Amino acid sequence: MVEIPEHLRKRAEAARAKAEAVKGGSTADGTEETKADIDAPSENPSSGDEKIPAHLLDRGVPASKQPPTKDPSIIPPSQTGPQAGEGPDGHNQRLLTVVKAGSIQDVKTTPTDKVHVWPHLLIAEFLAALAITLFTTLFSIVVNAPLLELADFNRTPNPSKAPWYFLGLQELLTMFHPMVAGVTIPGMGIFLLIMAPFIDKNPSNKPEHRKFAISLMTVHLMFWAVLVMIGSFFRGPGFNFVFPWEGGLFFEL
Repeated sequence: MVEIPEHLRKRAEAARAKAEAVKGGSTADGTEETKADIDAPSENPSSGDEKIPAHLLDRGVPASKQPPTKDPSIIPPSQTGPQAGEGPDGHNQRLLTVVKAGSIQDVKTTPTDKVHVWPHLLIAEFLAALAITLFTTLFSIVVNAPLLELADFNRTPNPSKAPWYFLGLQELLTMFHPMVAGVTIPGMGIFLLIMAPFIDKNPSNKPEHRKFAISLMTVHLMFWAVLVMIGSFFRGPGFNFVFPWEGGLFFEL
């Protein structure tokens, strides 16, 4: 909004005072004033000789001081606009919009915890595959593990052991009933491993924040590893318990 100059506002107030004096028949000091004196130009050198438009005079008056109009279709210019109010200098203030400071488009990237499959994941998997292949090759060169002859039911080896990955289950069969050793205990272990992600929902990858999950997996692995080691190195003829440094080593790959 363009502010009205000070000299125009003063002229408007003077013209309005004269108009009111004409209606009242006298000036503020009690002296009579003629119509010629009212129509005479002002002696203010900064005002100019041109006549002030009526809409500029109305804009210089606050909306709260303007008389109400009888015709609702006629609205003074000072009362138009979405929001009108009296400012500190008596001018009408109109608020159009408020725009927050800053750029419209955010050029900064938001950090995320996601990475691309290539090259981050595939390179790690490829290096792990190379390491396992190298270990398997060296192990087959160093360790002599020939294939045995065909199984003969007339010549059952003593002790008769399952493959190393089933030795833990065979060790449980020597301690518990087959129903308990073959179904109950393995079923409980598998059920706990399945429920672990639902029990421990912490998204952190730090070990100190995942104590439940890490403890559960550690107990599971240690329990099975101990059973496999006992069945491999501490079981002799008749699957009896023996010390490997006394009765020998009854274990074949």
